[in-house]
Amino acid sequence: MKNVIFKPFDPNGTIEAPPSKSDVHRAIICAALSGGVCTISPVALSEDIKATIGCAEALGAATKLENNVLTVDGSLIFNNKTASLDCRESGSTLRFFIPVAAAGGIDATFYGSGRLPERPIGIYTDALPEKGVSCVTGGGLPLHISGKLQSGVFKIPGDVSSQFISGLLFALPLLDGDSDIVLTSPIQSAGYINMTIRTMSKFGIEVDMTDKGWHVRGKQHYIPSNYTTDGDWSQAAFFLAAGAIGGNVTVNNVNIDSSQGDRRMAALLREFGAEVSQDGGRITVQKSELSAIEIDASQIPDLVPVLAVCACFAEGTTVIYNAERLRLKESDRLRSTAALLNSLGGKVRELPGGLEITGVKELCGAQVNGCNDHRIVMSAAVCAAGCQGDIFCSDPLSINKSYPDFYRDYSFIGGSAFFEE
Repeated sequence: MKNVIFKPFDPNGTIEAPPSKSDVHRAIICAALSGGVCTISPVALSEDIKATIGCAEALGAATKLENNVLTVDGSLIFNNKTASLDCRESGSTLRFFIPVAAAGGIDATFYGSGRLPERPIGIYTDALPEKGVSCVTGGGLPLHISGKLQSGVFKIPGDVSSQFISGLLFALPLLDGDSDIVLTSPIQSAGYINMTIRTMSKFGIEVDMTDKGWHVRGKQHYIPSNYTTDGDWSQAAFFLAAGAIGGNVTVNNVNIDSSQGDRRMAALLREFGAEVSQDGGRITVQKSELSAIEIDASQIPDLVPVLAVCACFAEGTTVIYNAERLRLKESDRLRSTAALLNSLGGKVRELPGGLEITGVKELCGAQVNGCNDHRIVMSAAVCAAGCQGDIFCSDPLSINKSYPDFYRDYSFIGGSAFFEE
């Protein structure tokens, strides 16, 4: 499929936020480690979630999905002493399962596709050998590990990816002794770590915060649980942004008290000047005059592309900073976001660790590169809410990585997505 064509439209309508991909990843791992039968609902079967399900099965879990309810049977977890884990393009899956497999003493090989083999894993290849785990890699994937993870002190930088910390948090309760995670640099994406700890607590695991990180008692046991997932703020953000740019959009099933850092989208749209109202799990955003703001992206990296879209329609110059890690995502998201918006007539300057966006009020139609990146393609769709011509975007199926129902939900607010073969 060559392109998806997004036509100009006035966003108006209501959608249900899909289940949080980040929450589902975590619940699957906790359920698999429980040694019993658990249900997780609702679950949307994105490519990333398929990767996590596949890796849980590779370690011995059994799963079944019916009517958006995932049943996970962890009774045979770690019975397979050798395993091949295909993480597809999912960084979360890879970084969560490396220490989990090591805690089970599994002789495991990790594979991936897309840009995943190039994404950083050096934090583990540095730290795990000191704790009894051999790591063999040519610098990325495939990665082969062997040996059983030992408890102790893990010194971990906090500014590369919170996924490394979450992976250790999943694994450390399974060890014989107590462990400490000690941060060697300030934490970024802290909301995702809080989400990990909250999900673990639902399965009976306790984690204690310390002055420099976290203390995790060993010999804990994950307890089977029936788990209800949060709505996904990072996906809701695309529709909320469309409302701010050109219409009136309501998203249901979003919890303002969620541990997801991306719940900040509502507050940031208010800062831009959009009309934002919230009633329980229902949030409505209406078009208003937008003005430029400054955005610290250290805790909300996934929101940067769609926030940059909003900034194109805001008077003045918006600066997004502390976003260096976006260069290591499915695409170099600082470069691909700038290229997307500039192709449509935006005024975006790429900074070493961020973006500078001068508002232009409206965009023009053009051919744009989706960069095989789900968040770039969905951001292009949002641009159509303030565009004067059709947007032809490559890599239309990349949205399946995180949000396979995106085009359907997009139509619920009046969006038009047509496909070129």
